[in-house]
Amino acid sequence: MRIARTLHELHQARAALGPALGLVPTMGALHDGHVALVAAAKTAGAPVAASIFVNPTQFGPNEDFLAYPRTEDADLHRLESAGCALAWLPDVATMYPADAATTITVQGPALRWEGEIRPGHFAGVATVVAKLFGQVRPSAAYFGEKDWQQIQVIARMTADVPLPVQIVPVPTVREPDGLALSSRNRFLTPEQRRQAPLLHRTMTQAASLLETGSSVAEALSSSIAALKIAGLTPDYFALVDATSLTPLDALTRPARLIAAAKLGRIRLLDNIPVG
Repeated sequence: MRIARTLHELHQARAALGPALGLVPTMGALHDGHVALVAAAKTAGAPVAASIFVNPTQFGPNEDFLAYPRTEDADLHRLESAGCALAWLPDVATMYPADAATTITVQGPALRWEGEIRPGHFAGVATVVAKLFGQVRPSAAYFGEKDWQQIQVIARMTADVPLPVQIVPVPTVREPDGLALSSRNRFLTPEQRRQAPLLHRTMTQAASLLETGSSVAEALSSSIAALKIAGLTPDYFALVDATSLTPLDALTRPARLIAAAKLGRIRLLDNIPVG
C-alpha cells in the first residue's frame, strides 16, 4: 500500500492505479465498518484508496474536534490488511490553503435533522468530500449507511455539480447486540455501552409497529417515550422519505426511520429502512 501525504505524492500514486478507482473517505479511528467499506469497494474489481482526514469544518465550536480519536498507525495497518492500494493522509493546510475562497453550500436533504442541530456541518462535509473527489479522482466512493443523511447530501451534491463519481451506500455494520459501529463508541462508559443498543431495538420495534398498521404519530411518540424512560435524550426520532429526508405522516413510499439520541456526552445516530 502506498501512503501519500502531499499532493505530489498523491498524484504520482494515483497515476499508477489506472482510470477506475474506489475511494473510502474516512476520518480515521477505523473499525470493522470501515473495513466493510473497503471490502465493498474491492468487489467492483478496481483498486481501492482510502483517505484519513479529521475535517475541522464539519465540527461546530462546541463539538469534539480536538478529542476525536486519532489512531494513524493502527488505521494504516487496517487499511493495508484490508487490501487498500493507496492511503491519502493530507494535512489541514493541504485541504484548506490560506488563500482558499470556495465552500459548498447545501440545501435539500441537508436542511433538517443533523443540519438543524449542527449548523454548517453538512457544508463542511460537502466541501471536504468535493475536495477529496477532485484530488483522488475516484470512479466510485463508498459510504456507510449509518450516516444516512450524509449519504443523501453527498449524493445530491455529486449529482448537482455534477461530479463523475458513483456514490455507493454500504449497509451499517453492527455489534451482535445491534449497536451501530462508530468511532465514538469507544468513549461510552461500560454502563452506557449496555444502554446504547436500546436505540436500535426501539427503532426495530417502531418499524414493526408501522409495518403492521400503527399510525406514524403513535409509533414515534411511544418510541421517544421509551428512550427517555431508559435514560437516552432523543434529538429526533422520525420517519422520513428515504431520499429527500422530508418527514412522512404515513408509510406510502420508500422510507427510513432516523434517530439521534444523547447518552451522556455521546450522540448515537442510527437509521433503518421501513416498508
